[in-house]
Amino acid sequence: MKKVAYDSYYEEENYFGNPYPGLVAFFTNIEIRGTVLDLGCGQGRDALPLGNLGYKVIGVDHSSVGIEQLNQQAKLQKLPVEGRVGNVCDYPISAEIDIVLLDSMLHFYKNDLAKETQFVEKILTELKGGGIFVNCLLKGQQREDTLKHIIEKSPFEWDILLDDYTEYKEANAEFHLFAIKKRS
Repeated sequence: MKKVAYDSYYEEENYFGNPYPGLVAFFTNIEIRGTVLDLGCGQGRDALPLGNLGYKVIGVDHSSVGIEQLNQQAKLQKLPVEGRVGNVCDYPISAEIDIVLLDSMLHFYKNDLAKETQFVEKILTELKGGGIFVNCLLKGQQREDTLKHIIEKSPFEWDILLDDYTEYKEANAEFHLFAIKKRS
């Protein structure tokens, strides 16, 4: 299998640390306990804790090293979590998916803006009615406004479930947590 940049990062166990406290709190408190599609799941920083909360999780990442580690941990912990190697931008969002999670996948840098906009538009289009889109983004007004603008111009109606910040002490940073539910 072709080696990708993140493979070398994932040689260190738990490279990106623990999940954001606000993200765990959100998933703990929402009523839906369905299937989560964690796009860009890496080693399972979010997927494994979500499995522990009772969610079925499908994690997709282009790093076979990260996915192998995720699957080993899921098996060891007997969690309903499955990692798959794939291109997150092209991965289909089937009707079984209740929640799509992007954690630190979007940055909206100038060179990535068109590609990331298409990626979000694809998610918004393919997500079923009643489905939830959860995004974690490094705090920054321009990035946050860009995401909200993409959502506002989509042809679908959305209910905002979460629009808040969470402190991530491990990286000395704050992240914007934004969760929306697609109206049926």
